[in-house]
Amino acid sequence: MQATEKIWMNGELVDWDDAKIHVASHGLNYGSGAFEGIRCYDTPQGPSVFRLREHLVRLENSARLLYMELPYSIDELRDAVHEVVAVNGNASCYIRPLAFYGYGELGVSSVGNPVDVVVLSFPWGAYLGEDSQTKGITAKISSWERVGPNVIPHVAKATGIYLNSMLATMEARRGGYDEAIMLSHDGYVADGPGENIFVVKDGVISTPPLSMSILPGITRDTVIQIAQDLGHRVEEKLMIRTDLYLADEVFMVGTATEVAPLRAVDDQEIGVGPVTRELQQAYLETVEGRSERYAHWLDVVEMSPSAA
Repeated sequence: MQATEKIWMNGELVDWDDAKIHVASHGLNYGSGAFEGIRCYDTPQGPSVFRLREHLVRLENSARLLYMELPYSIDELRDAVHEVVAVNGNASCYIRPLAFYGYGELGVSSVGNPVDVVVLSFPWGAYLGEDSQTKGITAKISSWERVGPNVIPHVAKATGIYLNSMLATMEARRGGYDEAIMLSHDGYVADGPGENIFVVKDGVISTPPLSMSILPGITRDTVIQIAQDLGHRVEEKLMIRTDLYLADEVFMVGTATEVAPLRAVDDQEIGVGPVTRELQQAYLETVEGRSERYAHWLDVVEMSPSAA
């Protein structure tokens, strides 16, 4: 991670090295937090945050599912994102808003603990490496199942849930793969540790339904809309691991990952196909401000004179 100048913390800009919390914070001890991953792109219109309001609405919803009331409105958080992007001067960056129960009581109950909110931004390239966008990635079906919807609310982008994702990621990386694919408790394809998954077969694009304990991805929604606008048939359906092996194409999507082709799953070669390439190009044109059709998804940041 590349450090930047400032982090927005509970309404104030503080130096990167001074953004600290107490070791007894509830969120550190119990994973009681919610976060978002957002990207800002250097577009012809200026630095533009992609689908910022949708991300902040999801943050608010995630917090609500953790019985957490955010001390800032969506408009105030939007202003905070703009402020930290502008002061750090990175026209292209990754943005991490994070809300968590802070220092107060150390019992499992969160009652009595304040809600701390931070927003940081920093430069970040392709999450799975630059080659992930061109050559594609390899994936392994994880032995770690995706947690069920009655275990933890999967529609919440909660910090504690990502222990499930971390274990799957580490297992895959230690096995020599780029990423993991997680199944539900009954063996259906769910998602990746930080991505949603799509399969192309006989001209139809399929993706697991939200009932598979997957995060309602904003990139997932974006790709579905773009694909349909391009004339593709997109459906939500249950899939098993052999659907991945026998697919014409498989790709993963996410804010950090963007659109990454899967060239192999469990050493079953798939390759990188034309539908994935088409959607990858269309997605990049959208987020980089080169498509007027989706200009409403871009939230342009006015950079400070010193950062311009």
